[in-house]
Amino acid sequence: MKIKAALAAATLLAASGQLAAKPFCGELVNAFGPFDYRTPDAEQLHLVEQAHFTEEVEQGLKGNTGTLGADLDYTLRAFPNHTRALETLAKVALRQKAVQLPGGKYPVECYFERAVRFVPDDGAAHAAYAGYLYRVGQPEKALPMLEKAVELDPENPSINYNLGLAYAKMKKYDPAVKYARKAYELGFPLPGLKNMLTAAGKWSDKTP
Repeated sequence: MKIKAALAAATLLAASGQLAAKPFCGELVNAFGPFDYRTPDAEQLHLVEQAHFTEEVEQGLKGNTGTLGADLDYTLRAFPNHTRALETLAKVALRQKAVQLPGGKYPVECYFERAVRFVPDDGAAHAAYAGYLYRVGQPEKALPMLEKAVELDPENPSINYNLGLAYAKMKKYDPAVKYARKAYELGFPLPGLKNMLTAAGKWSDKTP
């Protein structure tokens, strides 16, 4: 009996270990997809967007085939790194003060986790995740994500700008100036970060 009990306990431990190892935010396998939003098949993307990511869905007004959350869920299970859908998801969740949207299969943050898990080399997906974390008040988690985004996509002006802005808000002015200059060299149009650094006495157009 003792041997049987020990075997049963070992089986339970093994099963619990497998459950613990399974991602909390679900497996990425999907009936349709998953597909990389950066290099989509035009027909596959059209099939998803014409039904589940219409203009009204993208604006966060209402769902098309069901609830808004359900349409975003479908879009993001088919294209986990669909950055426009991620932005809409964040906007709606913040507006509704919701951790999980009605009709969504996962909590909001899970969709961002799934995006970077699916395409760990996608700087835009990391930047979208960082943006969401900043907006929900988790800068300590957001900054490394944004640093990773710049590492992956160093010539992206928006990502450089946002990292510079994050450092400026932390009063870490040397890296803030570094990424601000990079953003403006790449053509970023908004002067907000430059104005912030100028007001702090850290910006000069005469110095490199």
